[in-house]
Amino acid sequence: MSGQTRKKIQKKLKIRGYSLKTDGLDEILSFVNRFQDAEDEAIDLLLDQLDHQSLKSSIIDKEAVHQVVSLLLEAEAAEEESPSSSHSSIRVVDAFLIPKFRYDPIKKHFFQHAGSLPIHGEASAKAALYRDRLLLLFQRVSRDQHFIKPAFDTDVDISPSCQLSTIQSLVGQRGRRWVMGVISQLEDECLCLLQIKLKKNEIIAFFDSQYKITTGFFTENTIIVAEGEMLSEGIFQVITCGFPPLENRDKSLKVLAGHDFFGCGTLTKEETLRLADLEKRAVNDMFVILSDIWLDNEQVMEKLETVLNGFENVEIVPSLFVFMGDFCSHPCNLSFHSFSSLRSQFGKLGRMIEAHPRLKEQSKFLFIPGPNDTGPSTVLPRCALPKYLTEELQKHVPNAIFSSNPCRVKFYTQEMVFFRQDLLYRMRRSCLIPPSTEETDDPFEHLVATITHQSHLCPLPLFVQPIIWNYDHCLHLYPTPHTIVLGDRSEQKAFKYTGITCFNPGSFSDDSTFVAYRPCTQEVEFSAL
Repeated sequence: MSGQTRKKIQKKLKIRGYSLKTDGLDEILSFVNRFQDAEDEAIDLLLDQLDHQSLKSSIIDKEAVHQVVSLLLEAEAAEEESPSSSHSSIRVVDAFLIPKFRYDPIKKHFFQHAGSLPIHGEASAKAALYRDRLLLLFQRVSRDQHFIKPAFDTDVDISPSCQLSTIQSLVGQRGRRWVMGVISQLEDECLCLLQIKLKKNEIIAFFDSQYKITTGFFTENTIIVAEGEMLSEGIFQVITCGFPPLENRDKSLKVLAGHDFFGCGTLTKEETLRLADLEKRAVNDMFVILSDIWLDNEQVMEKLETVLNGFENVEIVPSLFVFMGDFCSHPCNLSFHSFSSLRSQFGKLGRMIEAHPRLKEQSKFLFIPGPNDTGPSTVLPRCALPKYLTEELQKHVPNAIFSSNPCRVKFYTQEMVFFRQDLLYRMRRSCLIPPSTEETDDPFEHLVATITHQSHLCPLPLFVQPIIWNYDHCLHLYPTPHTIVLGDRSEQKAFKYTGITCFNPGSFSDDSTFVAYRPCTQEVEFSAL
């Protein structure tokens, strides 16, 4: 244990009015050593419990510390033995149950939307969609060290500040300025930067011949930060253009003041420490993720049975199977009339899983609809598969969970987002500017950079991919999750970007590929038949 930790413990105790003996310090260090990735939380938890004890003296010795440590360890053991603890490791959150938060730029804090949200929103809900996206990224950028206004004006600029200018303030200004706004395209194919406030303010922008852009797909509706100069013609000449900088997850969580953006509820320090410890021990937990399981294709069903047979015979079966659509080789649109046949095919899948008793009893099965599966429309987020199709399967597999697209999964303290959409092809098609090849030429890496910097799963124009206006927050990626699973028809890919694990499991029906994911180590294992 480092001397820095010793000093930290002594300082925290001194603030609370305690003195510490050497043997007491050693006892605290042995407890904190159990939680190397959460030292501060472990120390605070121990001191909080000490405050509740009736101590004889303000001088803390080994006996006083040992008493508190024993109580905490007993509580942890009781939690592990409780029947509910085995079910709390994996929690699935439907997109339509995610709480909605909005940012108030005046008070500079988030507030939760009260009441239920209608599916069919009013016209103002569409404007609010763009405003909420912009304000979400604006409050993030305003904390970035490069965009913070210096507290004191100095003659010498040690670290130049890129202060954002409002679009209204550009009129009559000379010299380079930084602006932030939404890209839209006019009929004459000029690019337009749009800032959405109480009124619409826009500027026409064109790119200099030597312009530079960052990694990512620049499509309509994406939010950018641009450096340029206002010309006398009233046109903004862009020199450098990029997405808003990312923010560390821990830094975002500190700002949120205990708000639950993910949808699993807030945790106390004790619960967070306990779950973090359990997560470290869960080295054998594994998620098996398959996309495009065509139930009406005999060859696909035979391959799926081979996969299930293989995992039935392993020493420790997977904790979770994630089956992502499409579940039919033909789009389930208005011309599709084989719903009774599809219902029986789901029943056949249920009997197949039931024939593997270890998987049926010990594993959970999560079903996420694809873009061409049965549903009210192709709008996002998509609701879960209809009960008419799935009730036969549910009889055979009680552990089956049917959720929305996208959906969220929490494994102890780790947050994961699952999204099934052929996003890579559509983003490339909608790209207004050729992507930069300076850092990478891999399209999947460009896609990951785009959705993470935009803090949104699908930043496409609404006429390309419609979104329910009142439920756009379900596609937000803020704070950034630990893992993002992008089910796509393109080839298998994995990319770790600024600590976020992103991967595409591939198309099981096309090339028999899938992924085995170990959440404890965030290890992605590509698999194929």
